Amino acid sequence: MYRIGFCSHTFIFTLLTFLAYANQINAGSPPVVLWHGMGDSCCNPLSLGRIIKVLQKNLGNDSYVKSLQIGKSFEQDVKNSFFMNVNLQVKDACNQISVDPKLSSGYNAIGFSQGAQFLRAVAQRCPYPPMLHLISIGGQHQGVFGMPRCLYSSHKWCEYIRLVLNKEAYAKWVQNSLVQAEYWHDPIKESDYIKGSNFLADINNERVINKNYRDNLLKLRNFIMVMFTNDTMVIPKESEWFAFYSPGQDKEIMPLEQTVSYLTDRLGLKVLEESGRLHFLSVPGNHLQFSEEWFLNEIVSKYLKE
Repeated sequence: MYRIGFCSHTFIFTLLTFLAYANQINAGSPPVVLWHGMGDSCCNPLSLGRIIKVLQKNLGNDSYVKSLQIGKSFEQDVKNSFFMNVNLQVKDACNQISVDPKLSSGYNAIGFSQGAQFLRAVAQRCPYPPMLHLISIGGQHQGVFGMPRCLYSSHKWCEYIRLVLNKEAYAKWVQNSLVQAEYWHDPIKESDYIKGSNFLADINNERVINKNYRDNLLKLRNFIMVMFTNDTMVIPKESEWFAFYSPGQDKEIMPLEQTVSYLTDRLGLKVLEESGRLHFLSVPGNHLQFSEEWFLNEIVSKYLKE
């Protein structure tokens, strides 16, 4: 009797182990969340729509890719990338992610241009469900000091925003209504930036230290930052590697490792790098110009297939 019972328990344990393994195989790669850049939309067939197809093709037919749409339509999504308060956008994104059952066990995140720092805010503010890998492609993590041409030249709003930022970037009404003002970083008026920045100074822990931001960022398995070496849209391009101008001028770049943020480790970037989880990739070319081959080899194969 004992021997039969032992065999039965062994069989059940083996069966459960097999089923768990089978479920793990069937689950495939973790789902992916995307966030687009300025002037783009969640599903533009020439940009993120194409990325979605590439991911689904290479991660398997059962793979799940969620491209965040902020607003009720593609048109609203584009407009909101210019004029909707970033903190409200992040709150919306957190809600979309939290109520999606397909993301409940965790997800990988890829942000393109400004969508990258927005997804970092999601990682820092909304740790459940967990973000596994954060992949920043051309993100401006130390902000920008210069408003170049739009990625899509047809957007008439660009010139208007450029004029406003040059004069009133830290006025409350500008911070509340112009997305690009919320990550406008004036190194010559550093105190004005820290005091007036509605979004970036907060998520970079430059005004007060939010321990949760640091703790949540340290939960990432990897934080990958991609810089475009010939970028003419992001000024300075080194912001894509979390570097920026030295305070008080706009000529010399201070590497991340020399910044107060890194040396005091107020965001956990030093710990991430020392543990081998902070990665710096570079791509020759202008903003968001990368080949499918590079994307598959350097991003999909290394970080999205598990």
